[in-house]
Amino acid sequence: MTVARRERLRRGASAALDICVVAAAYYGSAKLGLLQQLVRGQVTPLWPPTGIALASLLLRGPRVWPGIALGALLANVTLGPSPPAVLAIVVGNTLAPVCSYALLRRVGFRVELARLRDVLALIFLGAFTGMLVSSTIGSGTLALAGVVGAHGFWPTWSVWWTGDAMGVLVVTPVLLVLRSARLPKEAPPARWVEGFLLVAATACVGVVASASAPLLFLGFPLLIWAAFRFQLAGAAPCALAVSTFAIVAAARGSGPFAGHDLLTNMITLQAFNGSSALTALLVAAAVSERNQAHQEISRACGYLAEMVDKIAAGGYQATLPLSVGSVDAVDETDTDGEKKKVRAKEENKRGERGGRTGRAV
Repeated sequence: MTVARRERLRRGASAALDICVVAAAYYGSAKLGLLQQLVRGQVTPLWPPTGIALASLLLRGPRVWPGIALGALLANVTLGPSPPAVLAIVVGNTLAPVCSYALLRRVGFRVELARLRDVLALIFLGAFTGMLVSSTIGSGTLALAGVVGAHGFWPTWSVWWTGDAMGVLVVTPVLLVLRSARLPKEAPPARWVEGFLLVAATACVGVVASASAPLLFLGFPLLIWAAFRFQLAGAAPCALAVSTFAIVAAARGSGPFAGHDLLTNMITLQAFNGSSALTALLVAAAVSERNQAHQEISRACGYLAEMVDKIAAGGYQATLPLSVGSVDAVDETDTDGEKKKVRAKEENKRGERGGRTGRAV
């Protein structure tokens, strides 16, 4: 077996493993998302598989799209009204993250999410724009199959789009953070205490938000705290937790979601989850850019200080006089050469005059 063939087999096995892992993660997260279904047992306000699908495409490349299709097929095969409808829904669920991936690559998206432009691209291109594909195909399929009436198309579409977009907004950043997550080795004890306090405060807000009182807004101070102190590593999980609390409250019809119809609740939920995700991700990106700029300025100042110290210590005295002296020497050499040429011309002229005088005598 040649080395090239072994390399092809290794790559093929790696791709097959990635596809199986993505399919399993898609299917498992779909079962979790269906626990809070609102329309016909298959439309939920948070669809984590879309976030997993987009993250897998960003991290492993477009070769894993068959895993997304396989996971979508396994998740919808027992829910669809008919085999053609199931296939149409699977196509929509596969095309949506692929379109989001293509749009993000088009604008030069970076998975580190350390720039403000990357966060804005994930929100408006990856979540809001790309998920229009799955929500439109899925809702249209249910309407054509007679499962959803004409009056229920837009409520179904709003729930579908909300769930897919929220999956991208709150799940994809967490997976991108986990990709490069490392335990801080030199973190002071106060930092660990602050992290545990943030987790405890988030849990308390979840308990309060699940009650009848409309206190979901208490999550915004936690989002800002997490973004300022822990950047994306703290903001992404906190946004996921706050969005989950809001979805649970919407499914139960408690808090600000009590006494409203489905479309109104979905608009309210989308506005809240979108605002929380925007707040967390944008603040985290702004703080990361500020820290990066501060580090670059510190490096530049350190370099300039080192140069000044070398100059003050005489590190460049042997170089500058030598350069100046060499220039002066060249100038003097050029001047002497010109003088010698002038003298030679004058002597030649005198010799010619003397020769003419001797011939005349």
